[in-house]
Amino acid sequence: MSDLKAKFDEAVNYIQTAEGDFKPSNELKLEFYALYKQATEGDVNGKRPGMMDFVGRAKYDAWEQVKGLSSDEAMQRYINNLETLKG
Repeated sequence: MSDLKAKFDEAVNYIQTAEGDFKPSNELKLEFYALYKQATEGDVNGKRPGMMDFVGRAKYDAWEQVKGLSSDEAMQRYINNLETLKG
């Protein structure tokens, strides 16, 4: 496993299990979601959810904004965003 992938997995684990003071905004959650999806699945695919699926539509739009990033770039941004957030 590459060093980047190991750091990415640690960052994902931290976000998924964080408690206490770690309260990211919905915007930040969407950014982490989009970077995670881009890193693990690549460019967004499928149809954009309908107007009444607010959450699904927001997730799709966030993921679409990082379209074209390589998996490594998305992993690095995810890690950098978490490090910035942690201070």
